[in-house]
Amino acid sequence: MPDYPDLTVLPHAYGQPHARGRLRAIPEDFQVREELDFAPDGAGEHIWLWVRKRGANTDWVARQLARRAGVPPGAVSYAGLKDRHAVTEQWFSVHLPGKADPDWSTDPDSDFAVLEAARHSRKLRRGALRGNAFRIAVRELDGDPAELAARFERIATTGVPNYFGEQRFGREGGNLERATAMFEGREKVRDRQQRGLYLSAARSALFNAVLARRVVEGSWHQALPGEVLMLAGSHSIFAIEEADDTIRQRIAAFDLHPTGPLWGVGELSSTGAARELETAVAAMLPLFRDGLAAAGLQQERRALRLMARDATLEWPEPGVAVLGFRLPAGAYATTVLREWIEPDIEQAR
Repeated sequence: MPDYPDLTVLPHAYGQPHARGRLRAIPEDFQVREELDFAPDGAGEHIWLWVRKRGANTDWVARQLARRAGVPPGAVSYAGLKDRHAVTEQWFSVHLPGKADPDWSTDPDSDFAVLEAARHSRKLRRGALRGNAFRIAVRELDGDPAELAARFERIATTGVPNYFGEQRFGREGGNLERATAMFEGREKVRDRQQRGLYLSAARSALFNAVLARRVVEGSWHQALPGEVLMLAGSHSIFAIEEADDTIRQRIAAFDLHPTGPLWGVGELSSTGAARELETAVAAMLPLFRDGLAAAGLQQERRALRLMARDATLEWPEPGVAVLGFRLPAGAYATTVLREWIEPDIEQAR
């Protein structure tokens, strides 16, 4: 890659964690349950499937469902990708107009199982989820339980920087390398899905770079002059010139969050000091900045702060902690965990 800043070095909001722990020793250690704002209505030409998968890729499961239903892969959709090295539960939808429901039973040793099937009038669209609930076991913890509990309480109370997780960038950052080759014209990417992955990786890296600068400067949870703020629980945004007492109080109450750019074509919606910071960081990544604009992606915003809701911490046995929390769509559990411990990841089946 060109001489860019190291995109893998992301500063911590509360200092480097001293404790270490082992993640994903078995898939059951990392459990994810998808949450939607609605449920199937019971009738229609789409059948919705509530699926539990273990150690399986979401897209692979979708293809298996398409094969079983005798439909093309494009007839199967899902709201979001879920971790492979985990046990996850999520909805899929299959377009079956005028067809009877297939037999969805699977071999007991299969990597996935259909737990529920219901008809619905519409397909399940990407991104149409409220969030995800996590239950994560961390083993071989070497830190002081009291200190770990206090750090977790601080994370749950005040939030963490809303970085994109490393899985967004592919194995060993491979998606960023492919994005670089694509932007430089060294590689033609004709597959639409692959091209989308590389564009998303570049966009996420640029956002992380802006957020990292604001973490270092201590402004990731404060409003800069010219800030664009996002209303908690929505994607509604508005720009300000200066933060008054009301704005500062709403940020402190987690009703509003500062945002950073998801780069694309057109002008930034930020102004003043916020825009100056964003453009200065983007100037360090000109290939990504210009490539994303040339690709026609629209300027969007993402909250800089991530809140873990309904957070719990249990100690079922010495050296083992079980964390529970809920995150909004597009957020990463690993982003929360990295503020708590230095993880040793062992991805087992």
